[in-house]
Amino acid sequence: MIRRRDILKGIAAMSVAPPVPAESRLEIGLLLYPKLTQLDLTGPFEVFCRMSNTRVHLLWKTREPVTSDRGLTLTPTMTLEECPALDVVVVPGGAGQVALMDDTTVLGFLAKQAATARYVASVCTGALVLGAAGLLKGRRATSHWMSLDELALLGATPVAERVVIDGLIVTGGGVTAGIDFGLKLAAILRGEPEARRIQLEIEYNPQPPFNAGSPESAGPELVAATRRRYAPFLTARREATLRAQAQLARQDPR
Repeated sequence: MIRRRDILKGIAAMSVAPPVPAESRLEIGLLLYPKLTQLDLTGPFEVFCRMSNTRVHLLWKTREPVTSDRGLTLTPTMTLEECPALDVVVVPGGAGQVALMDDTTVLGFLAKQAATARYVASVCTGALVLGAAGLLKGRRATSHWMSLDELALLGATPVAERVVIDGLIVTGGGVTAGIDFGLKLAAILRGEPEARRIQLEIEYNPQPPFNAGSPESAGPELVAATRRRYAPFLTARREATLRAQAQLARQDPR
């Protein structure tokens, strides 16, 4: 039986490794669950699928199609039970993340994979799920700006950056940050030249029409209005995080 304390010790002892040799196949798994934000998944998926000698799996409890939080239907390629040991396991965010905070099957799967993976990663509020699995204690991490502060409840140090790398933990900010996250991880895994090639292939050269993509640039009025729009859901998310915090405390009262 894998104990959370042993996993945390293993994670703490590791740092970013040299790129993986091209002849070594990489196995990357992204969690695909109901009501996720599809771009949290499809952004990095587009990057990872272009990496050399890499297999990318979309993972869920069944192979039945899954509907995102905005109505896009996606199909898992492998179940959690079928999944081999992964080099990288990635948890996207989205509204369905709240349910995962109490899902012992998913949390157990992540803990098991984390024991042997090269990197454990997330995009957006997927970081909260990693935290609920006990994998962020003492680590620097990021998430969507509306829920960034909740990482502290799960033992992490919140960092308001696009991508945060802390040893084998790699976290990306909200939604579109998944592409930056994917390219950063591609550079770590296969080297910067390959990541640059992929960036050019997908013509990732963002030139947003408005300077409103962060709380700092959007201004206090728009930030406040956006928080009000999501207030009931944000309350539910925080409640789930508090439940996870309490559960972690029961598992490791120190």
